[in-house]
Amino acid sequence: MAAGTGVGQTAQTFTGDIMDSNCVKMGSHAVMEKEHGIADAKACTLGCVKNGAKFVLYDNATRMTWDLDDQTKPEAFAGEKVQVKGSLNAAANIIHVQSIRKM
Repeated sequence: MAAGTGVGQTAQTFTGDIMDSNCVKMGSHAVMEKEHGIADAKACTLGCVKNGAKFVLYDNATRMTWDLDDQTKPEAFAGEKVQVKGSLNAAANIIHVQSIRKM
């Protein structure tokens, strides 16, 4: 098995918030919410993704961000704290999503 390919790797559980790739750079939705009059993290995340951002998993405690290979499953959990089960491609920093569940 090649290192970091995700093939044959054991599934892990990752915890964090489903955010968008734009707001995660700032560490929160606060700026976008204020600029665009958006009331909550879910609306902000969905709005940013609609405008070209990608869903990511963000762990506020460690300030870690992971890209998600599946951009469909996270939509239902936008702005929420979740557990993502999947394998990590460490070289690309992408979680190959198996499942997502709300915490």
